[in-house]
Amino acid sequence: MNFTQFSQSRKSTRGFQDKPVPREVVDDIINTAKWAPTSYNTQTWHIHAVAGDVLDKIRQGNTKNTLAGKPHVRDFPYKEDYEGGHRQNQIDVAVQLFEAMGIERDDKEKRMDWMLRGFRQFDAPVSLVLTYDKYLEPAAITHFGLGSLAYGIVLAAWERGIGCVINGQGIMQSDVVREHANIPDDQNIMICIAMGYPDDSFVANHVRSTRAENSSFVEYHGF
Repeated sequence: MNFTQFSQSRKSTRGFQDKPVPREVVDDIINTAKWAPTSYNTQTWHIHAVAGDVLDKIRQGNTKNTLAGKPHVRDFPYKEDYEGGHRQNQIDVAVQLFEAMGIERDDKEKRMDWMLRGFRQFDAPVSLVLTYDKYLEPAAITHFGLGSLAYGIVLAAWERGIGCVINGQGIMQSDVVREHANIPDDQNIMICIAMGYPDDSFVANHVRSTRAENSSFVEYHGF
């Protein structure tokens, strides 16, 4: 398979088998992904790989705080009130997922259950928590580097038959993640990647998001 076919075959996984991913497989994935581009070769990233009891404690803390109404907390300023086409893209994939899962618009119980799955990191057996050094703030270039690393991780995992979903909800209670993953105070949590063997019986795993036509976001100059 060439890269075009391979990259288009990848999709986010939101349902996982109850099957551990061996540490050596996770390390192999990271060993491949670390060749992602990074500004001036600075490699401004850290990865905290969590599984087992540690990940279960993070799930429990995230869920407890969310149900208690504790505000979401991240380690850096962010805005996720999307507008225009960005908002429409978000809506489109949500509609696809809810239709696949049989979640009606007014079904508050199922919608809450779906939200909590995100805070539980979709019950994946492994979570990779990506962090960077606080001294780099404001860290836009560093965020770019972690983004390229994250894409490398999901592609390297997919090549090995392992599914991933880049999961913002899983780190929205950052103090919980920091405590149980033993993340140093001098690092900021950027994102987490839920990882495991896909459960083909989980219908949402068959959802593939769409991509806009190039003409909607590309402008050519001097060609």
